[in-house]
Amino acid sequence: MINISDSASDKLKEMLAEQEIPGMFLRLGVQAGGCSGFSYAMGFDDAETEDDVYMDVNDLKVVVDKESLRLIDGLEIDFEESGMSGGFTMNNPNATATCGCGASFRTALDAGKPAPEEC
Repeated sequence: MINISDSASDKLKEMLAEQEIPGMFLRLGVQAGGCSGFSYAMGFDDAETEDDVYMDVNDLKVVVDKESLRLIDGLEIDFEESGMSGGFTMNNPNATATCGCGASFRTALDAGKPAPEEC
């Protein structure tokens, strides 16, 4: 399951409305890379595959591919506005290490593998 705070879902709904494309939804995933091993992927999409898992979170359609879900199950997404900037934050209970910027992570499944280059 993925958890999205009220502030994050409000911001995502606002961003989705700006897309003006019917059927768009939030796609979450993981990509190999980043200074800690995996990087989060978050964007809008309008096509699902048979490898996807669908969730309804705070009235948002969220789609995650099955391979990524095992690494981000329980992920908490928040959004904070700070002065003239703001951003989404990810709190992943599966992460055993994260980089300083919080954009990439490692899990216990990666134990024993060499650490990627530093940020």
